[in-house]
Amino acid sequence: MSISFTPFTKQQLLPQEEKLEVARKKSDLFIGIPNETSYQERRICLTPDAVNSLTFNGHRVMIEAGAGESSSYSDKEYSDAGAEVTNDTKKVFGCPMILKVGPPTIAEIEMMNSQTILISSIQLKTTRKAYFEALSKKKITALAFEYIKDEDGTYPAVRSSSEIAGTASVLIAAELMITNEFGKGLLFGNITGVPPTDVVILGAGTVGEFAAKTAIGLGASVKVFDNSITKLRRLQNNINQRIFTSTIQPKSLLKALRRCDVAIGAMSGIERCPVVVTETMVEHMKRGAVIVDVSIDTGGCFETSEVTSHEKPTFIKSNVVHYCVPNIPSRYSKTASLAISNIISPYLMQIAEDGGIESAIRCDIGLKHGVYLYHGILTSKVIGDWFDLPNNDINLIVF
Repeated sequence: MSISFTPFTKQQLLPQEEKLEVARKKSDLFIGIPNETSYQERRICLTPDAVNSLTFNGHRVMIEAGAGESSSYSDKEYSDAGAEVTNDTKKVFGCPMILKVGPPTIAEIEMMNSQTILISSIQLKTTRKAYFEALSKKKITALAFEYIKDEDGTYPAVRSSSEIAGTASVLIAAELMITNEFGKGLLFGNITGVPPTDVVILGAGTVGEFAAKTAIGLGASVKVFDNSITKLRRLQNNINQRIFTSTIQPKSLLKALRRCDVAIGAMSGIERCPVVVTETMVEHMKRGAVIVDVSIDTGGCFETSEVTSHEKPTFIKSNVVHYCVPNIPSRYSKTASLAISNIISPYLMQIAEDGGIESAIRCDIGLKHGVYLYHGILTSKVIGDWFDLPNNDINLIVF
């Protein structure tokens, strides 16, 4: 007589009650937007239209007086949009959720309440270890713009800033070429019977792509150098036309630099971008040529580059004009603010719909990727390795 075995118990074979998902309860947000105190930071996270959308849906927004002025938004515009405008900085930092473009200072972190939610950029290259320790002490949950991923796996905030920086680099070069003091008095473009402006772009990422698109749109002759064939191929496809592209070979690069009117540095690196143009190469460039080193945020890819400011943006070295201002998007503060606001606003609405940040990061993998501190616990391995801080995988804490 054979005995049949079943993998199920008698209890498991009985009809079970149906388990339905519990509907998520909508959460009301209370957002504080303080003044930006970071050097040269002129952007703001939310435009009046975005604030109006939030307040219309029952959320509260408290903004520090004057926070939007450098982006050409008045306190009255925010007030009319439903925001509470106050001169009390401590009151703003006392809100349950803080929105900032630049990371807060240690003094500003001290003004925050325990368990506050912070959404800002992180600017890892200029941030100190004490910043993360101060946030951790307050058990703050912090998200970085740069780390938030979109549905397609890209980083929307990083791409948006890169698009602005790439387009702006060409417009800045066009201004510098006109100036009679040190410029050549040239019009950036292609006029009948006049040789077109010759532009060299180092780097075929998003910055390089948008610099190339803008320069080509103005009629310039463009050469793009990058050591990644994949990036060069993607750039060719995205601009929808064939242009000169090359890997970075000193001989061919020097030849291009000697002929160019404008050289744009758009290289990137994990820690510091590589220096691909030596001082000797710069010395061989035309008198009055323009260098716009967008890579200065990560050290610069020209050996002659030195950090400058929006107030004094240029210097001349080897008869070549250098523009090496970090954070170029801040120069176009209103455009950059609109770009940030368009990215952040939908996430805020989604956080509210999901019932708060806890539920939102469970539901949205891209938003979860933006979390680098969860109730004071460091969840970013990159930051942990960089500053030698203990860290945990967020997927083991939030699931």
